[in-house]
Amino acid sequence: MPTIFTANSSSITLNGQPVDGVQAIDYRLVRQQSSVYALGSPERVTTYYGATSVEGRIVVASATPALDALAGSGEAFQVVASLIHGQTSRSVAFDECQFSRKEFTLGSGGHAETTYFFSATRVREEESGGAGAAA
Repeated sequence: MPTIFTANSSSITLNGQPVDGVQAIDYRLVRQQSSVYALGSPERVTTYYGATSVEGRIVVASATPALDALAGSGEAFQVVASLIHGQTSRSVAFDECQFSRKEFTLGSGGHAETTYFFSATRVREEESGGAGAAA
């Protein structure tokens, strides 16, 4: 059975400080890979891996002064998402992050949202009470 983490139980910290108003966080981990083929054969014999990149985004209701300050500073930062489901929790840490883009949206009948895009040197995932998975 899958573990379903809930947004209202989970939290996000930026350099150890809680971030209020988070609506969403998502990320993409991409690992370059290439296939190796034997001479004269159309079948792959192995695969080798290269660079890994991590890109993420945080969507916040209206705006967050701490994220706004970092967006303009060029300083590296850390984001940690603490995902909760009952007694199960998972920590997803993004190390050595840099902002890449910021978008602001205000639609009719809604509230403002700011989306902060970042890249990270690495992402680490650890589950409580069990074996952690590192990416």
